[in-house]
Amino acid sequence: MTKSLLKPHRVVLIFLCVAIIAYCILALNWSWLADPEYQMLIVKGVWWAIWLTALTMGVGMMLALPIGLAQAAGPWYLSWPSRIFCTVIRGTPLLMQIWLIYYGVGSLFPSVPWIRDSSLWPLLRQGWPYAVLALTLSAAGYEAEVMRGAFRSVPHGQLEAAKAMGMPRFAILYRIWMPQALRRALTTIGGDTVLQLKATPLVSTVTIMELYGAIRKIRSDTLIIYEPLLLLAVIYMAMTGVIVMFFRWLERQTPVRLA
Repeated sequence: MTKSLLKPHRVVLIFLCVAIIAYCILALNWSWLADPEYQMLIVKGVWWAIWLTALTMGVGMMLALPIGLAQAAGPWYLSWPSRIFCTVIRGTPLLMQIWLIYYGVGSLFPSVPWIRDSSLWPLLRQGWPYAVLALTLSAAGYEAEVMRGAFRSVPHGQLEAAKAMGMPRFAILYRIWMPQALRRALTTIGGDTVLQLKATPLVSTVTIMELYGAIRKIRSDTLIIYEPLLLLAVIYMAMTGVIVMFFRWLERQTPVRLA
């Protein structure tokens, strides 16, 4: 087993990786990492990236389930608006959606007296509510299409058999249809979660100091170009690895056949 693992090409790749890592550590300038201000910026940036990804994917999935179900089995007055929503979200750039919500909807609130004078105004003056809304709608649009395909992939005969046994519609949805659809969509949802994480740097364009915004400030202050970007890449690779391992764990915990 050991001999099979230590093949020549693997030894060469390991050596190259170790050499590259050693060069980056020893030859590049990492002195700026000792600055407590920059350390705090990076920690806050990581927190913003994790928080935005978890919140927008969680709420987006809650919206995607009924939207996907409406497309898969809903009446026309529910399925058509759901299809239009998904088409608009998937057909326009996420950056444009963030700008339209922040500069469009956000610019309307100051002209409404009862909003400007309400207790919500300090919150609505910030950029993160609009970023959360844009990322959530984007996640809902993409995951709704995933769930539409997953709902339709469940064998129709199982649903008919459950109806013949007298199961209520909600019980069929909750115990048979949705669990199987979620299991079929789990791998795709995991990949989309990674993409959602990598989309969070776009919110730095609306005054949010997330991870990319923190790295950009460090580059601007220190005039050091490559080292902050390398650190950014390593952090994102680490967070992506955690997401991938989490979804693989979920796949192992979920039986292949639920019914």
